[in-house]
Amino acid sequence: MRILRTIAEVRAAVSDARTPGRTVGLVPTMGAFHEGHLSLMRAARAQNGLVVVSLFVNPTQFAANEDLSTYPRDESRDAALAEAEGVDILFAPEPAEIYPDGFATNIHVAGITEVLDGASRGPHHFDGVATVVTKLFGIVRPDVAYFGQKDAQQVLVVRRVMRDLNLDVRIEACPIVREPDGLAMSSRNVYLDADARAQAAALNRALDAAAATRSAGERDADSILSAAHAVLAEASLEPEYLELRDAETLHPVTRVERDALLLVAARVGAARLIDNHLLPGNDSSKGSS
Repeated sequence: MRILRTIAEVRAAVSDARTPGRTVGLVPTMGAFHEGHLSLMRAARAQNGLVVVSLFVNPTQFAANEDLSTYPRDESRDAALAEAEGVDILFAPEPAEIYPDGFATNIHVAGITEVLDGASRGPHHFDGVATVVTKLFGIVRPDVAYFGQKDAQQVLVVRRVMRDLNLDVRIEACPIVREPDGLAMSSRNVYLDADARAQAAALNRALDAAAATRSAGERDADSILSAAHAVLAEASLEPEYLELRDAETLHPVTRVERDALLLVAARVGAARLIDNHLLPGNDSSKGSS
């Protein structure tokens, strides 16, 4: 595996490796790899001739009061894990390589960025995500890019950028990877002490309770959400948001007639955590993500 630092190096390496019929898969990350990241790398490795993983803690998606300075970083550990998964190129640039002096362009996606995490974290967050992902796509020029479904809103934002800007990259959303107690794997889980770690497991239990209510035939959003709120209250968790939204548009849902996303965000101890389940719009559908 090669660790590259500059845009020029990555472009040259990908160009040299690209041959007819050999696709390029990209896994954009901010590092601090866990099993969720590794599952994306495995999917990319299984489907592509060349696998590129970006490791870049993107400063533009953090607000001044967020955890940019303390975000977990361990490049040597991450590099070893990526190499073990058969990654070909680890692109680990410095911020100045991505945002040189005079950088003045942002990509803003209206509508779907203004709710949920966009409302909680501010408009800068998804502007930063959309801009850095578009830059990475321009640098690597992948055929396919892999994202985790845990960041469901981010996946929808990236897909909207691809559609609106006519970018020829297929977006693959891979299933959420969970701990044995159901907690969604996240780089920020390292912030949790023992008590907060136990409390955090209630997030998935709450989503499971809501999903069970839907599976029993309930379509009313308030009733479905009440089941989740009850579990969170029992764990003394007050969510930043707990909402049912259309799975494609993120419009609010009052009744589950089409596939809907049940999304939650909460501060648990020192960590801000998010999770989601997909609730099917028809009674014959099963499962969640």
